[in-house]
Amino acid sequence: MKLLIIEDSSPLRRSLVVGFNNLGFTTDEASNGTDGLSLALNNPYDIIILDLMLPGIDGMEILKQLRQSALQTRVIILSANSQHQDRINGLLQGADDYLTKPFSFDELHARVVAVSRRGIINNFTNTITINDFVLDSNTMNLRYEAIDIDLTPNEFKIIEYLFNHPNQVMSTAMISDNIANNFDYISKNTIEAHISTIRKKIKSHPITATFPLKNKRGFGYYIEN
Repeated sequence: MKLLIIEDSSPLRRSLVVGFNNLGFTTDEASNGTDGLSLALNNPYDIIILDLMLPGIDGMEILKQLRQSALQTRVIILSANSQHQDRINGLLQGADDYLTKPFSFDELHARVVAVSRRGIINNFTNTITINDFVLDSNTMNLRYEAIDIDLTPNEFKIIEYLFNHPNQVMSTAMISDNIANNFDYISKNTIEAHISTIRKKIKSHPITATFPLKNKRGFGYYIEN
C-alpha cells in the first residue's frame, strides 16, 4: 500500500515515514501544501495522510482541490484542532477520517487499515477493488482475478454506485436517482431484477470469494467491506 504523508513538522513526518516503512508500506512525503498537492495530483496513492496547518497551501484547500479534480483517494486528516465543527467541515469536504493531535502511531496505523478496508480507489486506472473484486470504469466490467464478469450498462451503474459507497445502505429509490438519466426512472422491480441477474452472472463463474453485495431487508442494498 502506498501512502502520501503531507506534514510540515519534520520530526513527526519522519517518524510516520519510518513507522509505516517498517510495517511494509511505501511512502512519499511533502513538507508543504504546494508540493503535497502536486504529488497527490500526479501520482497514484492508496491513502493520503494530510495535516491541515501547512505552509503554501493549507490542508483543507488541498482536500477541496483533490475532490474538485475528481480524485477520490482516501484521505485521513491530522489536526491540532479538536473543535467539533472542524471535524464536521473536514468530513464534509471529503475526508475519510479525522485524527486530532497528539495521537499514537498505533491509532493512526489502525485508522489507515480501517480506511483501506472500504476499498482501494485507483484514480489513474479508474478501478475500485473490494474483496478481490475489481470494478473497472474504463472497460465497464467487473473482474475477479482473471475472470471478467460482463455487465449491462445499468448493471454496471448499480454496482459502481454501491462500490463507491461501501457499507452504506442504499434504497432502490436512491439507486434509481443516481444511475438514471435526468428524465428516466428505474423502478424498484427493475433494480431488483438487475441485482438478481448480477448475482447469477457471478455464480456462473468458478469464483471462490463471496461477492460483497448484501441486502438489508426493507431498507436497500449495500457493499459489505
